[in-house]
Amino acid sequence: MALKQVILVRSDLKMPKGKMAAQAAHAAVAAALKSEKHKIKEWQNEGMKKVVLKVKDRKELIKYKNKADIMGLVSALITDSGRTFFKRATTTCLGIGPDDEEKIDMLTGNLKMV
Repeated sequence: MALKQVILVRSDLKMPKGKMAAQAAHAAVAAALKSEKHKIKEWQNEGMKKVVLKVKDRKELIKYKNKADIMGLVSALITDSGRTFFKRATTTCLGIGPDDEEKIDMLTGNLKMV
């Protein structure tokens, strides 16, 4: 079984590249920390594949969070505290997995890369 992680980023926020990278990193780490140790170990041995995909807005991000929960996928929703780029707390992205690549693709396979 091949494992991967996906990070979904809101495209409506128009974050600078550095801010987007930081938010995606938060999502990747937070989701990995919630994952089972044996999956993390296997994922590490496979090269820690991760893909960053875009969603339209917060509503679509939450839709994917809810679907991931229903499918039993580990996920981490990230909300920026609003101290730098954003003026208030803002939900920016969602990390999913690492988990079975085929299972994640059933959920996110229709999304485009950032």
